[in-house]
Amino acid sequence: MAGNRCGKTTCGAAEMAMHLTGAYPDWWEGKRFDKPIRAWAAGVTNESTRDVVQEKLMGPPQRESEWGTGMIPKSAIGGVIKAQGISGLIDSVGVMHVTGNYSTLQFKSYERQREKWQGMGLEVLWLDEECPEDIYLEGLTRTNETKGIVYITFSPVAGWTNVVQRFLTGV
Repeated sequence: MAGNRCGKTTCGAAEMAMHLTGAYPDWWEGKRFDKPIRAWAAGVTNESTRDVVQEKLMGPPQRESEWGTGMIPKSAIGGVIKAQGISGLIDSVGVMHVTGNYSTLQFKSYERQREKWQGMGLEVLWLDEECPEDIYLEGLTRTNETKGIVYITFSPVAGWTNVVQRFLTGV
């Protein structure tokens, strides 16, 4: 949680790329995964997920030839499934992990509602911008069985919400 335009999303994308590939710098003291992971990266709308989150991870959404110029290197991209109905939006991508097997990244949006977030277990969930509390809680549930992580990159522009309160008071 920090002010606007200070690099939160770039940092979030860099962390996601490390977890997907397993290529951690020596100085990294955070959580490490020694096997391929299942991950979701999400934004407020399908369009903002494409234009911000996906672009930081993959490169320009409308120029497939430049996918691999974001935080995920081209050499690690193993296959892309495009989303239906929104130009340039990716549904999921396989990312080569240092073990030689593939991690899976899916792109989500908050506008899909909590019910579309149910089901599978995840090792990593990155939420870009503050999400509704029900989606945050559903995200935590996705990582329970895996002892995974959830992180949010956001500015508290909506004020003292329940999600902000959870970070600042631990409640």
